[in-house]
Amino acid sequence: MSGGAAIFVKTPGLSPVKTRLAAGIGAAAAEAWYQRAAAAVAAALQRVPGLTVYWALAEPLADAAPAWPGLPQLEQGEGELGERMGRVHAALLQRHDYALLAGADAPQLDPAQLELAAAWLSGDAARLVMGPALDGGFWLLGANRHPAPEDWLRSPCGRTDTARGFRAAMARHGDWRLLQWLTDVDQAGDLEAMLREFSRLANPLPEQLALADCTRALPRQGMRDE
Repeated sequence: MSGGAAIFVKTPGLSPVKTRLAAGIGAAAAEAWYQRAAAAVAAALQRVPGLTVYWALAEPLADAAPAWPGLPQLEQGEGELGERMGRVHAALLQRHDYALLAGADAPQLDPAQLELAAAWLSGDAARLVMGPALDGGFWLLGANRHPAPEDWLRSPCGRTDTARGFRAAMARHGDWRLLQWLTDVDQAGDLEAMLREFSRLANPLPEQLALADCTRALPRQGMRDE
């Protein structure tokens, strides 16, 4: 079966990027970290057989496309995050049998977990998948059906109960499978937890190793700041 995965990204210089992380390590370091993190997420998704990976750009393609080469591109469009997620998910399902949505905040994701997600969504049964984050959100969300547009807006994003709300709102669209819990990197204090999760990867990708090295080179005080 054919799957599509979209990585939601913002473009440095066109949109504010990792502002809370920048408060701890500086704007330039935060932007560099973010771009390496996005590359690591893309590399992990590209390891999944039968999966086509896209950049989902927060800005118009005409402005942002040159900053995100190497993958096909989609526009997120306007609206709240849930609305934009629903729009991109629907666009992927027009081209593929199932769709996955990811951010660039959990680059320590395991390709083996992504393969589990793809296998779960393949087939005729109505199914959904989520990679939950320790802050109450999620690092991956996908389905092989079209959740109703209003279901994407039933649970506000950015709260400690966001993931639970999404699971409840979309339960009628199939059975859920949960993947491993990971840390979303939102601020400098999350970087140490991310590195610990990196250390548990059995076969880290070169892009992940490069990001881990970059992270360890950051000022240690900044990495502890909340």
